[in-house]
Amino acid sequence: MIQKSVIEELVNQFLSTKKNENLFLVQVDVKPANNIEVVLDKLGGVSIDECVELSRFIENNLDRETEDFDLEVSSAGLTSPLRILRQYQNTLNESVEVLVKGGKKEKGILKSVDELGIVLAVDRQVKLEGSKRKQTIIEDIAIKMEDILQTKRVIELKKREK
Repeated sequence: MIQKSVIEELVNQFLSTKKNENLFLVQVDVKPANNIEVVLDKLGGVSIDECVELSRFIENNLDRETEDFDLEVSSAGLTSPLRILRQYQNTLNESVEVLVKGGKKEKGILKSVDELGIVLAVDRQVKLEGSKRKQTIIEDIAIKMEDILQTKRVIELKKREK
């Protein structure tokens, strides 16, 4: 079976020649029967041509005569969970939904991120002193990376005015 580290090394070799394009590796999986899946990302999205170029690079550097394989190179989709820090950084000031340990979901604007955690600006309904009704306030909440089970972008469609 082809080793995951071999594929990662080939991808990183390819990416080092593409520094100005800001492509980065999200994930490599090598499944039984040498089914290889490579997921790329970049700010603004990855083009089909970039996926094809990487696919050809990998194929040219592996020998099918020695070991046959299936290869799929794709981009992280808009609805794919964020997996690595760089994806979080590319999603700053966008709406996300975070599933944390315990099953609680938080939805808000991703305000900051580092290797330890994230800060979300979330809308909360609170009853302010002297007020009869609840009012919406924006509260920043910190979530540790170790407590995050999954984070996804929230696609918000705006209504078109007539």
